[in-house]
Amino acid sequence: MIHNDIHQALRERVLTLDGAMGTMLQKARAEAGCIDLLCLSSPDTIEDIHLQYLQAGADIITTDTFNANALSLSRYGASHLVKDICREAVAAARRAIRRSGRQAWIAGDVGPTGKSLSMTSDDTDVDFDTLRAAYLEQIDALARAGADLILLETIFDTLNAKAAISALLEVRESTGLELPLMVSATLTESGRLLSGQTLEAFIVSISHARPLSVGLNCGFGAEQAIEFLPQLQHATCAVSLHPNAGLPDAMGCYTSTPSDMTAALRRPLADGMLNIVGGCCGTTPAHIRAIAAEAAAARPRNIPNCDPAAPLRLAGLEALTVAPDRLTPVGERCNVAGSRKFLRLIKEGNLNEAIAIAAAQTDAGARIIDINMDDALLDAAREMQRFVRLASAEPDVARVPFMIDSSQWEVVESTLKLVQGKPVVNSISLKEGEEEMIRRARHISSMGAAMVVMAFDERGQADTFERKTEVCARAYRLLTDAGIAPSDIIFDPNILAVATGIEHHARYGLDFIRAARWIRQNLPGAGVSGGLSNLSFSFRGNNFVREAIHAIFLANAAGSSGMNMAIVNPSTLI
Repeated sequence: MIHNDIHQALRERVLTLDGAMGTMLQKARAEAGCIDLLCLSSPDTIEDIHLQYLQAGADIITTDTFNANALSLSRYGASHLVKDICREAVAAARRAIRRSGRQAWIAGDVGPTGKSLSMTSDDTDVDFDTLRAAYLEQIDALARAGADLILLETIFDTLNAKAAISALLEVRESTGLELPLMVSATLTESGRLLSGQTLEAFIVSISHARPLSVGLNCGFGAEQAIEFLPQLQHATCAVSLHPNAGLPDAMGCYTSTPSDMTAALRRPLADGMLNIVGGCCGTTPAHIRAIAAEAAAARPRNIPNCDPAAPLRLAGLEALTVAPDRLTPVGERCNVAGSRKFLRLIKEGNLNEAIAIAAAQTDAGARIIDINMDDALLDAAREMQRFVRLASAEPDVARVPFMIDSSQWEVVESTLKLVQGKPVVNSISLKEGEEEMIRRARHISSMGAAMVVMAFDERGQADTFERKTEVCARAYRLLTDAGIAPSDIIFDPNILAVATGIEHHARYGLDFIRAARWIRQNLPGAGVSGGLSNLSFSFRGNNFVREAIHAIFLANAAGSSGMNMAIVNPSTLI
């Protein structure tokens, strides 16, 4: 099956996904412990279930590999069987397709594991690298066995999903396969993932995977699930839905009939809100047959093309759009280099009070929190990780995106493994050459983050308009050629101190303003940021003058004038 076929098919019709594997095994009295092991012990049973779903009208069938990863299989002493299970699961699905005589796609099914990276404070529990390694083994095995695509489903923690996506990107590179990705989350009654993210923030956080589809499964029956479909309509990919057959009753049975499910799905299908529809827990071939008939009469959702001029989108627990024509304040007070109080609290280990500083910034209007632990007397990586873990558990702070600010690459790398949203890394540059900048940029992008790019190259810091624009233009060309989305590039053309008494410094403010305007006019999609306090450093101690200088500068530089992000103390802005 040519992978491009599914992209075309999604634009032409609503595709039907299969239903529950576990429900069918219960009916066949074949379920025992880990059902993934049945791919080895009873492959004919798995093949027959696939065949029933295909005969019911399924266009996509999911392999019996929901728990086929080393972490989940360890409960059964079967961690060594991952590759065998994945190989036989794909083979069983392929045989069923041949027997059915139909064209269909095989989705390698990848579950969330029973672990949560965002909701554990136990450093001895599974970490990002361990989970990523488990996903890597499973996804690589599914790809090499011949799965047409990967279905990452029942996601309740976005950081788990980011570990899986990181693994998938490596498999794509190592195998040369396109391996399209379907991503499906499960929500709580609050409309958020169990880890606290809104559905919109989740979509933003996994957008770097450029998924084939994004959607919902499990958690709800069809009637409840369709309430959240409007939130999926802004996705720039296909939209999927495979709900349960209602909610389980007191006996744990799913009671929604095929007609119940189709009655609930009829309106969103008729309104063109879906591209893929199927069933989860409790659904059977009878449910899928009814759903497939309804889908056949529906028009597919129009999949919008990606807009290269789209604004930067970030996410904490909630999503943030960084508008190109107005200033987004980045709170500066969680920076040990810029706040003596914050530095003292970190050195004392008083993290609760340090977190209160972050919360006060969001209350004062900060839309992003800058976090920096670079100090000669601190273990920056350790302190950054401790603070980010605690900040991620504080809803008033975690709702906004984080800016991971460090000149130490190892600090950036380790911290990206702790953030479930879409953060910003501050910063990379051409200081160490083109290859190193591109390598770091690709890693940042693969971890689902945007990046600040300093106007700094092998010759040093750019201080004039000509140097600023030269360095930024070169970096923009290199990064976009390397596949980095323009909206994920935020240039910092260096706000330098004015009124120092040195004549050469007199135009620093003006040259930044000119460079910001030039960048916005000539480097489409890129943003402009800067550390505002640097400008008035000559007047340290005279806050009244400093705040006045900042206000005048922003009046000329910010928003539609070019600069759309600024690292500031939002409570002191005039």
